Amino acid sequence: MAKTKVIYTIIDVETTGRGNKITEISIFKHDGEQVIDEFTSLVNPEALIPDYITALTGIDNAMVANAPTFSDIAQDILDITKDSIFVAHNVNFDYNVIRNEFKAIDIDFRRKKLCTVRLSRSLFPGFRSYSLGKLCNSLNIDLVDRHRARGDAEATTILFEQILAHQYSKKTIASFLKKNSKEATLPPHLESQVFNDIPNAPGIYYFKNKKGKIIYVGKAINLKKRVLGHFYDKSDKELNLCRETADIDFELSGSDLIARLMEDAAIKHHFPIYNRAAKRPPKPYAIFSYEDRRGVIHLAFNTLKATPNPLQVFHSIRDCRLYLEQICEQFELCPKYCHLQESVWTCSHYKLTNCKGVCRDEESVMNYNERVNLALNHIHSSNENLILKEKGRNIEEEAFILIKNGAYLGYGFIEKSEQIVHSIDLERFLIPQKETAETNGILKSALITHKNRVQLETYSDTE
Repeated sequence: MAKTKVIYTIIDVETTGRGNKITEISIFKHDGEQVIDEFTSLVNPEALIPDYITALTGIDNAMVANAPTFSDIAQDILDITKDSIFVAHNVNFDYNVIRNEFKAIDIDFRRKKLCTVRLSRSLFPGFRSYSLGKLCNSLNIDLVDRHRARGDAEATTILFEQILAHQYSKKTIASFLKKNSKEATLPPHLESQVFNDIPNAPGIYYFKNKKGKIIYVGKAINLKKRVLGHFYDKSDKELNLCRETADIDFELSGSDLIARLMEDAAIKHHFPIYNRAAKRPPKPYAIFSYEDRRGVIHLAFNTLKATPNPLQVFHSIRDCRLYLEQICEQFELCPKYCHLQESVWTCSHYKLTNCKGVCRDEESVMNYNERVNLALNHIHSSNENLILKEKGRNIEEEAFILIKNGAYLGYGFIEKSEQIVHSIDLERFLIPQKETAETNGILKSALITHKNRVQLETYSDTE
């Protein structure tokens, strides 16, 4: 019985750039020995083609005006790629662009895939660049009509034939096609070993381009899992980020909190291009106090802009409310007069139930205000001189965050065998950091629920 041939479809697409709508597609069907079919077509993207794309590809709006739309040729693409392995140079880009086009017309397009960049890196090591143009030049492959779908697809087909002719091609391709292989998922220019060396631990990571420049900084509780998540993300930003990524570096933090502080510092130091489009900073909220006509002192919150004499500033309304709930419970205050319940005659909070009755005239305003003043003193004095203890980067180590006179000074890591008696002992382990609005927001949120903190005075000399 004759062995069934493995069928490959070598594919290239040109797109509009932003939005990645297809303007041209070319597919060469290959049986492992020769090309057995071809499909090439301009595509009306039903969107404008930017001038810079026209300058690169030569495809303009007039050329595609009367071309078929993707839905018009969808069946042709399904037919020619059926039961084949999807092959492309930087396969994740072409595959995801086509898959998204099918998704827009409610068709779930799935094919096994191979990347000729990653195959070339494995089978033809040592080249300075694995871009299609430079690789073709190194391997003496004629590349005609660069940045047109048929020209690039034809060159990729010749490249793939050289890959197939390599003595280790069968073994390499088989390993790339295994279900647990990440080869079809990793960025084309990233070596597998670089990804394999990333640990499953908290820290920050740096994506770098081919020149070694940091283009993105992120943080994670599980570095390897988070980094892999970028490669599965199909958004335009992530696809472009992965296309440029050639190396990944990382730093361990020991905890999520320190990772967040490290990430903020790294972004501000390196200003990576893919971090510039970060989310708009959240609107800050603040707690303040005032006295009503009855003489009751209220604790309330509002946006920072609308808050007179803010007592504490938070970077989300959620953190602001959580902190007020904590104060309300700790000092047995009334949820109504802490503005955790509005438009009620007497408090009936689902969680805070230790009000002593000032809202029901069961407690005097004077007694109530005494506790409010204790709370205000606590708000003023708390969190001014603190050490936040965190997990270290290994079992032999502890980490700390230092806050002095209300200012964030930095973090550090200490071997558990070290004897720390006074606060001055921490200074030689401190990694100094700049205080920013973002670090303040990170620490304010953390302080609401942080369990392992001590007053700095605990380590100070008593004189």
